[in-house]
Amino acid sequence: MSPRNIQMPDECLFVREILDRVGDKWSLCIVGALRAGPKRFNELKRAVEGISQRMLTLTLRGLERDGLIKRKMFPTIPPRVDYELTDLGQTLLEPVLALVAWAEQNKAVIQGARSDYDAMSGTSSPPAPLPLQAHSDSRVQPR
Repeated sequence: MSPRNIQMPDECLFVREILDRVGDKWSLCIVGALRAGPKRFNELKRAVEGISQRMLTLTLRGLERDGLIKRKMFPTIPPRVDYELTDLGQTLLEPVLALVAWAEQNKAVIQGARSDYDAMSGTSSPPAPLPLQAHSDSRVQPR
């Protein structure tokens, strides 16, 4: 049976969509940057090192669509827009930070497993980076 013929229940597809959203390169960095409170677009751009304006815009739209952040416009000149975590977005922090803590606790074991695998397979692939720092650093970088 080819992968195209495998039928997945709607629940699995929905979970996959959510994991794709929070597991992409930038979403967790943005969520992490917003955990301390609302930020303006340029504050987020400075806080999330390496993100382009376009990627920040696209990622913010996706997070807003999924109900994880909200966008608040202020009728000022120049216009002001703040982004902040919704209640749903706040609930994402606990499992994400638990996963980050798990990854940090098991970093040496994972790196050892990778080294063993690379030695047995004859490859030398660099370890995949972790997306979010667990401490409360104001700058969030994809790792």
